[in-house]
Amino acid sequence: MLLLVGLGNPGEAYAGHRHNIGFMAVDAIAARHGLGPFRSKFQAQVTDGRIGGPGGTGKVLLLKPQTFMNVSGQAVGEAARFHKLTPEQVIVFHDELDLAPGKVKVKTGGGAAGHNGLRSLDAHLGNAYRRVRLGIGHPGDKARVHGHVLSNFAKADRDWLTPLMDAVADYAPLLVAGRDSDFMSKVAQATRPPKPEKPAQADKPSNGEAVPEPAAPAADTSLGQALLKALRRSS
Repeated sequence: MLLLVGLGNPGEAYAGHRHNIGFMAVDAIAARHGLGPFRSKFQAQVTDGRIGGPGGTGKVLLLKPQTFMNVSGQAVGEAARFHKLTPEQVIVFHDELDLAPGKVKVKTGGGAAGHNGLRSLDAHLGNAYRRVRLGIGHPGDKARVHGHVLSNFAKADRDWLTPLMDAVADYAPLLVAGRDSDFMSKVAQATRPPKPEKPAQADKPSNGEAVPEPAAPAADTSLGQALLKALRRSS
């Protein structure tokens, strides 16, 4: 069994925050694969079942800590110990400032990079778990980071957020199967914006020569000549 963890803060007040994109990812996976409803256990909201699709089928426990972000490790550690899971059997979905919005990277281990949720997991679990880093972009100023992560996604963000959550849910079986590179590739393909259409070009003949513009019609001088003759006759 694998433990799939979404990081975020509990409660309606935080539901739309950028910091809660991990919760959103786990909710999307549960909905796509018919898992649920969530129930309270391990100081968290959990649901379990099997995920099947591209890549294989595997038993999973989905978990959203209800202990708030800074102490997420309490709930995750409790669940991992109960099910006798090693860190290598844990996959964590979390927001990533250092990735552009909508970009996804998967890595194993590494530092917390200032992320308090990851820091708490490291303390309770070690750091050898897999991380699905979901890009939310950086506000450009370190002083604005706190307000950035703890504010709602803008309406314009829905253009990339909804396709991203759909793709993460669709290709979660690849993660379960350990095919992290395939997961990243499929998500990137599914969320790539469409190429702009090229402007239509004028038709050219098969020999490549430009099509000549149609000649302007010759002026009809018959009426002018008739008038001139009439004037001569009247003079």
